[in-house]
Amino acid sequence: MVDWITNEAPKWIVVGTWLILNTIIFAVTFVSYRDADEYYYLRVLVGDSLCWARASAACLNFNVMLILFPVCRKLISFIRGSCGCCPRVLRRQLDKNITYHRYFAYMICFQTAIHVGAHCFNFERLAAAKRVTEENLVNYLSRLPLTPNGTWINPIRVADPDPTREVVKTVAGITGIIITLCLVLMVSSSTEIIKRSYYEVFWFTHHIFIIFFIGFVIHGAQMIIHHQSNLSAHPLPKCAENPKGWGSSECAIPEFEGSMPRSWIWLLVPAIIYCIERIARLVSGLQKVVILKVVSHPSGVFELQMQKKGFHAAPGQYILIQCPKVSYLEWHPFTLTSAPNDDYFSVHIRREGDWTNAVAELCHVDEGEFQETWKMPKLYVDGPFGTATEDVFAYDVSVLIGCGIGITPFASVLKSVWYKFCHPKETVPLQRVYLYWVCPDTHSFEWLQGLLLDLERQMRQRGTVDFLKFHIYLTRGWNANQARNITLHDEGSEYDVVTGLHHKTYFGRPQWEVVFKQLAETHKGQSTGVFFCGPKPLSTTLHKLCNRLSNFADKTKFYYNKESF
Repeated sequence: MVDWITNEAPKWIVVGTWLILNTIIFAVTFVSYRDADEYYYLRVLVGDSLCWARASAACLNFNVMLILFPVCRKLISFIRGSCGCCPRVLRRQLDKNITYHRYFAYMICFQTAIHVGAHCFNFERLAAAKRVTEENLVNYLSRLPLTPNGTWINPIRVADPDPTREVVKTVAGITGIIITLCLVLMVSSSTEIIKRSYYEVFWFTHHIFIIFFIGFVIHGAQMIIHHQSNLSAHPLPKCAENPKGWGSSECAIPEFEGSMPRSWIWLLVPAIIYCIERIARLVSGLQKVVILKVVSHPSGVFELQMQKKGFHAAPGQYILIQCPKVSYLEWHPFTLTSAPNDDYFSVHIRREGDWTNAVAELCHVDEGEFQETWKMPKLYVDGPFGTATEDVFAYDVSVLIGCGIGITPFASVLKSVWYKFCHPKETVPLQRVYLYWVCPDTHSFEWLQGLLLDLERQMRQRGTVDFLKFHIYLTRGWNANQARNITLHDEGSEYDVVTGLHHKTYFGRPQWEVVFKQLAETHKGQSTGVFFCGPKPLSTTLHKLCNRLSNFADKTKFYYNKESF
């Protein structure tokens, strides 16, 4: 339980609070429709399915209101930047914005299923009420005349109705079908396999949220759910017991009016905030970007160094890049590899897929020489946006773990470490940094080798060689004989044969349990921030290790942070 608190408790407190609020909203709405006299006659026609439909609708309003906030990137970056003095536990919840966005979406799906199912029952029972021929309360309610003052309560007016046909005659039915289809498309295209293999499908399909919100707002515009408006002239339950006496001085004919739609009220504020954010991002994104330099690196990686007026970024942040010559609609996220003190900002892009290959071709990457600026493609840059890596200086010890190209978020961090130690202007709690990089082959790290050599030399000059430790692991591109020969040449050598660093290269994959137990022993009683960028299976393993090796008794804590866009 103690280990679980460090990384999991804050998140589940937030999720638990949200679930409790949903439960309260559902229960209060359900009870109010079940017990309210103004809905007594409607309940006579449709039963408790009215309560289920309205309670789920209230929860839908609440979650549709929430779902836009986690995707307001500028708002989240602003909050993160302006709450630097806030407790770390609060800032870390901002990094789970996409997780919370998914949770809200799951709740919307769940409540939509309840809402749709309840209304299917409602229309079935309303249709059945029109077929009643005996003189009873249901018959009287269904025969109330359709008048301008809204006396009717059953929206179905034909004698022998087909429930399905009656549904599609209403605004609520048509919009309900549309927004449910939109929801199915958005959720199904958000699966991990679609996002990784067909990102454009995910991106385009997700933008039908505009249709979803429009349909959501006008869903209740027809006001087909009516409540009684003359309870004082038609008291209940006395008048309900004798429908033949309706129209007398004691029991006037019941009158009904539609319930005003309230969905737009819930959506108004987040929609305004989201629109302001999109306008701000559009204006910022369309500002001129100048490509200063294009560098080709091994393993299909190329570097873009750029300038943009007024651009400022913190270590570990990312940007979105659009290339109009490739696509006017696609924006792709890339982590910044430059430090805040550089006079440019840069990204390293691995050539995977049509978009990255097209950009590489337009930037003349394969030609080996930088072309004039006017020959470079026009790029738009949106951002920068904050990530968990911004907090790398907030811990006693920081452990950076990257797999392959996943090292890119830490290039900026390592440069910032270098600048801070070259020009110390502020005191930071950070006492030790460990870099673990799992590479597929010897060429993968060549583009970062210069930075690592500079950092290592700087630390040695300042007598702080223990401050920054590199652990580079090669997972393929060698065989046992090659590894043995390299190891033999390494014996007695001050520098690593493969990297040229003082830190030696390892062959194979790290034994993470051993690594973390050593960290826990070495830094007992300290707070350790673990920052990871790489595949999900390894993320799960590291997350569990952080939970298991945190110890409340001796105050040793591992805070797990995963890079996500």
